[in-house]
Amino acid sequence: MKTESKNLDESVRIAMWSGPRNISTAMMRSWGARGDCVVSDEPLYGHYLSTLDAEKRREHPVCDDVMTSQGTDCRRVIEELTGEVPGGKRVWYQKHMAHHLTEDCGMEWLGSLTNCVLIRDPAAMITSFIKVIDDPTPEDLGLPQLLRIVEWVARETREFPVVIDSRDVLMDPAGMLRKLCERVGVGFDESMLSWEAGARETDGVWGPHWYSGVYASTGFRGYVAKDERVPERLLGVLDQCQSMYEQLSVHKI
Repeated sequence: MKTESKNLDESVRIAMWSGPRNISTAMMRSWGARGDCVVSDEPLYGHYLSTLDAEKRREHPVCDDVMTSQGTDCRRVIEELTGEVPGGKRVWYQKHMAHHLTEDCGMEWLGSLTNCVLIRDPAAMITSFIKVIDDPTPEDLGLPQLLRIVEWVARETREFPVVIDSRDVLMDPAGMLRKLCERVGVGFDESMLSWEAGARETDGVWGPHWYSGVYASTGFRGYVAKDERVPERLLGVLDQCQSMYEQLSVHKI
């Protein structure tokens, strides 16, 4: 099933689903640099945290502040995400973590969005993630949820989500963003290739704990292969994630 290009005259709500420790925040910066685009940073994070037990929740920096800043009612958030595009803009780029999409959220609302999936080599994702949270499961890394999202959208909407690999973006930002824009029905804008350093009002309150690299950036950094090894205790998690990554990777643009 092939994703069709969208009408360039329509408003577009882009839901970019990914796992953590990807280039998801840099992608949000890229879209936020466009004059016709408004961005949202992980709007379901507060809801997701509210579903965790207290011990698991405390693994996440400033968890109480996240829930306070966003609220925990996923239905209210979903109503906003599928409503009018804020600020009179044409494009709404929604940065989502796939594991924030709990069963309580349902999936039917995804049919009103242009769904995309951002993937990354699992070994690189794991070695980055454990610098903040020690023992992630495949679910913490979002791979099972990404597969479920892809399967639901393809089955229910008859359109296959756009799948894009972070390595490909870093190796050729202009080329990959052009392809992405074409698939989602948005004209490519050169402004997407650079941005001012620093924080944004649109960043989540967790930004200071996760976004130091993006705060210092002014554009996509070139791809650099990582030589860090996944700890032996997580090799089983790596194997599971690698299998799911490969199922998604065959569909990438």
